[in-house]
Formats: sequence, C-alpha cells, structure tokens
Amino acid sequence: MLNYIIKRIFLMIPLLIGITLVSFIVIHLAPGDPVEIETEMSMKTSQQARENLKKLYGLDKPVHEQYIDWLKRFVTLDFGRSFSDGKLVIDKIKERIPITLTINLLSMLLIISIAIPIGVISAVKQYSLFDRLTTIFVFLGFSTPTFWLALLLMLFFGVYLGLLPISGIQSLDTSHMTFFERILDWLHHLILPVGISAFGGIAGFSRYSRSSMLEVIRQDFIRTARAKGLSERDVIIKHALRNALLPVVTILGLSVPGLIGGSVIFETIFSIPGMGQLFYASAMARDYPTIMGILVIGATLTLIGNLIADVTYALVDPRIRA
Repeated sequence: MLNYIIKRIFLMIPLLIGITLVSFIVIHLAPGDPVEIETEMSMKTSQQARENLKKLYGLDKPVHEQYIDWLKRFVTLDFGRSFSDGKLVIDKIKERIPITLTINLLSMLLIISIAIPIGVISAVKQYSLFDRLTTIFVFLGFSTPTFWLALLLMLFFGVYLGLLPISGIQSLDTSHMTFFERILDWLHHLILPVGISAFGGIAGFSRYSRSSMLEVIRQDFIRTARAKGLSERDVIIKHALRNALLPVVTILGLSVPGLIGGSVIFETIFSIPGMGQLFYASAMARDYPTIMGILVIGATLTLIGNLIADVTYALVDPRIRA
C-alpha cells in the first residue's frame, strides 16, 4: 500500500505540470490583458507607460518564456505578486483558503451523511413511496440552477422571514461576543452557503448510492448471506453496503473540482471572502499570478482527492489491497 501511494504521488507531479501549462496558455489566450484593464479608464496614459507596465509584469516576453519563468518560481512555491495590489499571491491565498476549505468540507460531510442513507433506503425499499419521493427530489436537485436557488432562499429566509443572514461569514458586531457566541454566529452565516453547496450533491450521490446498492443486493453472495440466516440489517450493512460504496467513493474523489468550482458561484453571491470570490475578482482584473495560484491550489486539491479516493478503495475492499 505504501509503495502504491508513493508511486501515485510521483505520478501527480507531471500531471500537475501539464495542468499548469494548459491553464497558463488558456488564460493568456483570453481577450484583454492586465495593462488594458488598468489603463482603459485613463485617457492620459501614454503608449510608453503601457509598454513600461508590460515590462514590469513580464508580459513583453513570449508566452513560453513567461511560463518557464513562472514554473521556476513555482518550484520554490513562489506564485509571484498580484497585479492588482502588489501583494504576494501566496499570502492572499492563505487568507482565503481556510474559508473555502471549511465550507467545502462541511458540504461534503453533509452530502455523505444524507445522500448515502437515502440511497440505501431507496434501494432496499425500491418502488416504495419513499423511493418515489426521493426520485422527485433528485430530478429537482439536478434541474435547479445553484445561483437561482441561492437568490430564492436569500429572498425567502433572509428578506421575508429575517431568519438567516444573506452575506458574509460573521456579523458586524462580533467584538463584544464571547468565543462560543462567535462560533454560533459563524455557523448561522454558513447555513445557507453550505446547504446550497450540498443541495445538488445530495441529489446526485443519493442516486449513485441507490444504483450501486441495487446492483449489489441482487448478487449471489447476498442471497447466500440471507440463506445462512443472517438478519436483514447485517446483510445490508455488513455485506451489501461495503461493496456498494466502491463506485460512490470514486465519485466522491471526482466531485472535489465541482465543489471548488461551485465556490465561485456561492461565494460571490453571499459575499464570502474565500478563494472563489478571489478567483472571480482576479479573472475580471486579468490578474494572471493570482489566477494561476488559485488554479494550482485547486488542481492539487483535486489530485489529492483522487488519491484519497483510491486509498479509500483499498480500505473498503480487501481484494484491492491484495
């Protein structure tokens, strides 16, 4: 197992470099550049001043030379300085990444804790009223746009009922609060973002769990377990569920990019100072160093998620360890 993990980690290195190369080329192919964004509102900016800015940012070099320079800095974990405010990119990411990771981890825990039990019960009680109701929920979850649902819930719970905050991650008057009151206030602000982030995932994973569970409970070894006189609970939990989790684990690993990508939507809507909001602002400003830094972090988290999924595979199924 240890050799397998080490091999996978080394294979992640060329894959990560390939991702950075493609990302670097794509963002430079996008229309507009940082100099145009900064000077388009100033009619007095001379052409020489624009050329000086390009030289300052290193944009006067060919794209392949810019990428090589960036890659040399990246090896030392130096993402450069932001074009927008001159701050170190790594410092800007350090400020934002804990918020995004916390929201995504809470969303993932919510998805797992709700979707898998729903899928298992739907499979065991196939075509029951519960199964039909969850099928309707799945269709709603797949077809509902996240941004529309976010605006709708903000209007209902935040404006009409006044029960939940609709922006930020903490109240303005937290200075006089105790530690536990701040934690409660923080959780209160995260109810809508985490719930909306997990809504589509719950719908999808419950359907994946149901399909996988239906396939497993029809296998011969399940009939054999029942023929031995095992209780239905032991058959479902100890035998069927463990085998049904294999494809679900794979999809969990592949869902990491979707969660991170979805952060751009709900962090912008709810004004949450996370990586998603930073990525959107950087993309609008054509802040290449910050965009690349966030893309590298997202790609790394995705690769780590896939590695965790493969390792979990081996933990769930002893045959893979052999």
